[in-house]
Amino acid sequence: MKDTITGAEALMRSLEHEGVQTIFGYPGGSIMPVFDALYDHRKTLNHILVRHEQGATHAAQGFARVSGQVGVCLVTSGPGATNTITGIADAMIDSTPIVVIAGQVGTGFLGTDAFQEVDLVGITQPITKWSYQIRRAEDVPWAVARAFYIARSGRPGPVVLDFAKNAQVDKMEYAPVTVDYIRSYQPVPDMDMEAIREAADLINAAERPLVLVGQGVELGNAQAELRAFIEKAGLPAGRTLLGLSALPSDHPLNKGMLGMHGNLGPNINTNKCDVLIAVGMRFDDRVTGNVATYAPQAKIIHFDIDPAEIDKNIKTDVAVLGDCKQTLPAVTELLKPATHQEWLDSFRTYEEVEEEKVIRPELHRTTRELSMGEVARAVSEATGNDAILVTDVGQNQMLSARYFKYTRERSIVTSGGLGTMGFGLPAAIGATFGRPDRTVCVFMGDGGLQMNLQELGTVMEQKAPVKMILLNNNYLGNVRQWQAMFFNRRYSFTPMLNPDYMQIAAAYGIPSRRVMERSELADAIREMLATDGPFLLEACVEEEGNVMPMTPPGGSVNQMLLEC
Repeated sequence: MKDTITGAEALMRSLEHEGVQTIFGYPGGSIMPVFDALYDHRKTLNHILVRHEQGATHAAQGFARVSGQVGVCLVTSGPGATNTITGIADAMIDSTPIVVIAGQVGTGFLGTDAFQEVDLVGITQPITKWSYQIRRAEDVPWAVARAFYIARSGRPGPVVLDFAKNAQVDKMEYAPVTVDYIRSYQPVPDMDMEAIREAADLINAAERPLVLVGQGVELGNAQAELRAFIEKAGLPAGRTLLGLSALPSDHPLNKGMLGMHGNLGPNINTNKCDVLIAVGMRFDDRVTGNVATYAPQAKIIHFDIDPAEIDKNIKTDVAVLGDCKQTLPAVTELLKPATHQEWLDSFRTYEEVEEEKVIRPELHRTTRELSMGEVARAVSEATGNDAILVTDVGQNQMLSARYFKYTRERSIVTSGGLGTMGFGLPAAIGATFGRPDRTVCVFMGDGGLQMNLQELGTVMEQKAPVKMILLNNNYLGNVRQWQAMFFNRRYSFTPMLNPDYMQIAAAYGIPSRRVMERSELADAIREMLATDGPFLLEACVEEEGNVMPMTPPGGSVNQMLLEC
C-alpha cells in the first residue's frame, strides 16, 4: 500500500532513494515546508548550513568533483534562488553534476510579482542541462529521479528544480521512482567503429603525436584507460587545468600543463606535432590561444562524449564520440607498440629552458619575500603530494596548480571555464564532506577569500578540516599583472587594503598563523597539517609577483613569454 504524504516529505524520500546523504543549503519562507520535513530525516540526510546560497552551490560542486556523486543544494525562492546563479553557471561550463532545489511561491501566485517570486526556470534554462518547475506534489518523485539521471549521465552538469510551495504541502501517494531512460535524450553516443579505426590508423602513422588530457577523463573514471592508451604507443601528454590529476605528475609521459600559464613543452609542441589527440577536453580559448594559428600542421582526433563540442572551436579530422572509458580501450587495442623517443626527447629542451628561466627563480628565491609558487610546492611536498588541491581564481590558482603535484585522481577542484572568484573556500568545504578521508588544501588570494569570507562561519560550525592557505599580496594580483604587462603599469583599483586575517580567524575560533619570512614557512605548514580541524595559514608573498610563462591574449600557443 502506498503512503500518503506531503510533497515535502516525498522530496526527502526521493533524495534518500537517489543515495543522497549530504545537502548544502539555507532555509527561507518558500522552502520552509521542506526544511520542516528535513527535521525528521536528520539521521539520513546531513544538511550543511552555509552562510550564503552561492556558497551552497560551490560547496556542492566541491563535493561532486572529489566524490564523483551529485552535489545537492536546497534554497528558498527569490534572492535565495538568484544567489545560486553563479554556481549553476560555473557547474554548467565545468560539467559538474549538481541538483539545485529552490522554493517557489504557490502556483496561484505565479506571475503576480508575489513576495520573493522570480522566474527561476526562465533564468536558468540557458545554464542548466534541465530546469523544471514542480507544481504538483504527485510529480515530485518523477522530477527528482529525472533530475539526478540528467545531472549525472553523459556529460554531467547542473539541474534546477523550482518547487512551488503548494506542491510542498499538498498530499500525494508516494512510491519511489527510478529513471534510466528519457526519450530523445542520448547521454552517451553510440561508438563508431569506423572512427575508432581511423583514429588508430592516424596514431600508428604519427611521428610526433601529442595527447591533450581533459577533465572528461576524470568525469568518465577513465584514468587507467588513459594510461594504457598512452603507454602502449609512447604518446606524450599535456593536461588541461581541470585534467591535471587525471595523470600522475611523475608519469614519464606526462609533459605538463596546457594553456595560457601552462608549461612550455606541451604548448610549443602543439604547433609541431603531426597528430593532436584531444581526450575529454573542449579546446577552450585559454588552451588554444589564437585558433587561427593553433596546430595548423596537425591532424586532429577528438574523443568526446558531447557531439556539440566537435568542430565547435577547432576543426576535427576524426571525431571519436562516446564514453572515453569505452572508446580509449577500443582504440588502444588497435595501436601498435611504439616509443617515439626522438619526439619525447624534444620536450626536454623546453623543460630545461623553463626550469632555468621560470621554475628555479620561482621556487628558489634569494630574496626575503616569499613567492606563491614556493608556498604551493612546500605545502604539496609536506602532504606527500597526496592532498586534494582546491583553488580560488587568479594568480593563486595558476601558481598552486602549476607547483602542486598530483598522485591520485580527482585531486584538483578549481573554477575553470567561468573563473569564479570566491569559489575556493566553499568548494573546499564541500570537498571535505565528499572525501573526509583526504587532506583538503585550498589556496586563495586576498581578493577571492573576501568574496565568500562569510563561509568561515560554515567552517566554524562544521569544524570542517579545511587547510586554508591565503597567498596575500595586497593586490588583485591577476588583474594587476595584466595591467603591468599590457596597460603601462596603471594599477587602476587593484591595490587592496586588507583586514587583519588573524583577527578574523580568531573571531571564528579557527587556529591561524601568519608567515612573512621563508625561515618560518616549513614550521608553519607542519603546524597547519598537524592541527585537527581547520587552519588558516596566511603567507605574505611578494606584492608584484607574476605568473609565468604566459601566452599573451590573442597570441599563439608557441609564443609564450618567459618574463614580464
